Amino acid sequence: MAPDNDHHRRRHSRPPATSKPARSRYAAEREARKEHGTPEKKSPRRRGRDRDGSPERERTPQKRTRSPERRSRREEIVVEYERSPEQSPRAEEVVVEYEDAGESEVESEESIPPPTERAPKKPTPRRKGSPERNSKSKTVVQEKHESYDSISTTGSTRPLSLGALAQLDAINEKTGRHGVVREREKKERQYSEKRTIKEKVVTGRVDKGGGSGKVKHRRRSDGRGERRRVSGPLLEEGRGERRRRVGYVSADEIDEDERRRWFPKKKWIALVLLLLVIVIVVVAVVVSKKKSSNGGGSASASGSGTDPSNSNLNGVNESDIPEAAKNTILDPFTWYDTTDFNVTYTNVTVGGLPIMGLNSTWNDTTQANQYVPPLDKPWAYGQMPIRGVNLGGWLSIEPFITPSLFNTYKPNQNIVDEWTLSNVLGPQQAAKTIEKHYSQFITEADFAAIQAAGFDHVRIPYSYWAVTTYPGDPYVPKIAWRYLLRGIEYARNYGLRVNLDLHGLPGSQNGWNHSGRQGSIGWLNGTDGALNAQRSLDIHTQLSTFFAQPRYQNVIAIYGLVNEPKMTELPVPEVVNWTTVATGIVRKNGMNQTVAFGDGFLGLTKWQGQMQDVEGLVLDAHEYVIFDANLIAFNHSAKAGYACTGWTGQMKQSLDKTTGFGPTLCGEWSQADTDCTTYLNDVSAGTRWEGTLQSTDRSAAVLTPSCPSKSSACSCASANADPSSYSDVYKQWLLINAEAQMSSFETAWGWFYWTWTTESATQWDWKKGMANGILPTKTWNRNFNCTSDLPSFSGLSEDY
Repeated sequence: MAPDNDHHRRRHSRPPATSKPARSRYAAEREARKEHGTPEKKSPRRRGRDRDGSPERERTPQKRTRSPERRSRREEIVVEYERSPEQSPRAEEVVVEYEDAGESEVESEESIPPPTERAPKKPTPRRKGSPERNSKSKTVVQEKHESYDSISTTGSTRPLSLGALAQLDAINEKTGRHGVVREREKKERQYSEKRTIKEKVVTGRVDKGGGSGKVKHRRRSDGRGERRRVSGPLLEEGRGERRRRVGYVSADEIDEDERRRWFPKKKWIALVLLLLVIVIVVVAVVVSKKKSSNGGGSASASGSGTDPSNSNLNGVNESDIPEAAKNTILDPFTWYDTTDFNVTYTNVTVGGLPIMGLNSTWNDTTQANQYVPPLDKPWAYGQMPIRGVNLGGWLSIEPFITPSLFNTYKPNQNIVDEWTLSNVLGPQQAAKTIEKHYSQFITEADFAAIQAAGFDHVRIPYSYWAVTTYPGDPYVPKIAWRYLLRGIEYARNYGLRVNLDLHGLPGSQNGWNHSGRQGSIGWLNGTDGALNAQRSLDIHTQLSTFFAQPRYQNVIAIYGLVNEPKMTELPVPEVVNWTTVATGIVRKNGMNQTVAFGDGFLGLTKWQGQMQDVEGLVLDAHEYVIFDANLIAFNHSAKAGYACTGWTGQMKQSLDKTTGFGPTLCGEWSQADTDCTTYLNDVSAGTRWEGTLQSTDRSAAVLTPSCPSKSSACSCASANADPSSYSDVYKQWLLINAEAQMSSFETAWGWFYWTWTTESATQWDWKKGMANGILPTKTWNRNFNCTSDLPSFSGLSEDY
């Protein structure tokens, strides 16, 4: 039969049944011994003749560790490999067939175990085959035996019985299969070892000629030897199988397998590179922002909110800062913003307050606009109206001005004021967060814009913790002081006169959130009322001593003692007495500026005859219609009319010492016609307009709608809408209502609008109102005054 060219695999058809094979002498003896129970002799294998009569080939004994799972038969060897639990047992057949004399016996190549595999060190129990498999194996052997019964061979041989075949299988199992197979495996092993050594030489694992020449086998971390490589001939023949963690992979699948292994690595490498690029970009953006910013621009409403460059620290050595001053408010390297500050260290104080950060020179010749005198010339108060604006929500934080500082917390955390905000943030985070707000919410750009809008005064609210704090206070101490001083210098640069307003006193003078702490009044009231009153006087001693310096003689025009003391709940005589004492301290310390005190919500007429013998005082009234449940119910025509008739009449009455106190100004007002602005009536308190106001420390509950219709039609949706959605008639009303109030307050000393900028409250924001056409572009450029006729505002909804 001609040989098969497919890798020398040969399979014969069944021989004729008439041909009977002859058994060899040794096979007959073994069969006889087995039948009589005689043990087989363990003697060296003798060289004899093959079944075809030719001399048997010399077989080199070879030590091989056989897997216990391999099941052998003479013509068919069933090999079962141990597989993973999720795979079924795999069996491979090895068929040994014989040809005519002169041709070698060949074993099927599928049965050859992979050369890369080593036999297990410890044999595992034989897998028990199923009855069907055992039956199939017996059938195959019987068929082969029958086929060989028809084959005639030369020499002294006899046909082999079934028992003799089993004995022959046992011998083959001991001697390591047939010689041809062993020779091939030996050559493949030698080739594989040579290739392994060559690869190790190339990778530097062994010396290439020097040294001992022995291969240095690396060991795995688990103590097992490194897996052998697949030999070249096996790969060429398609028999290069490798053991994987799950089953086996044939040689023609190795490349695909390697690609699969490489692709996840490539993905991981790409992911790492992407992360590196992202980190580099983020760092670059932060650095560029740090370098490009000059401190200009305020957060949210006022500017870009970028971090300042602090480039003026480049020429300063940290070693120049004394050890005692490091990490204190005198250490400029701890400041978030050093823009326009003098960073040369000094520990000089005036009135116990540091001058650190101030430049040594100043210029008071600047003029705010052509209608007012420069700073170094006197202002004729009472004859020349003040047109000013507040910097509310800057150094004394208010929730409705900067809701972003408050709306990230859960309602049950009760973050309603600067006290609770500082408490929840903790000292370090509060200092970081609030100083950034100081730096960005109001900047020099805002002072320039204020001047350009036609203002000539700015009122700067600040709180006592800019000067000092007391045991138990959570406030950020003394950082606001530096920004207050810089704000005054910015005002000076643009010819703006300053009204210093102490907005929050120890213990809280009104229990409202803009005093720092919402709740009970602890100033001149309660257990520590007298203590807090004295602390407030001590603060004024320091402040007046500091601001009595020649540097502030022209730029500070008005010095406020206390903002909005709630005299409807405080003992009026004690407030009047405290005001008199505080004014005396200020005068004693050398301040000759006008001193302002609040009307305390008593009504302007109630101050007739009070403190009229104290020189240099001005009564500060804050005029709003929306915090009164009766006035908020006025329709739009009535509200604009009330600005002309109501406010004008009150101002004139207060100016006359026979009917009022005398010098009077309006320190706060707005154009808003509702109390719908978010957080205006305290955080989550509701509104009078819609009748949802809960009882707070500011006012009693209002649970029925207070809008003009006093019905469920009252809505805050349109009042809080973007100004681009305002109707033309509503914009007309807002502008006239604002101009009517300006006209009214200018019959007295003048006014300060509340406030210059907010994050989102348009009707309380001069800058936004001006940009949207509901406030004049210049404070003096007005089309309406109280001598003009009011339009009818027909078509304007009274309920929104």
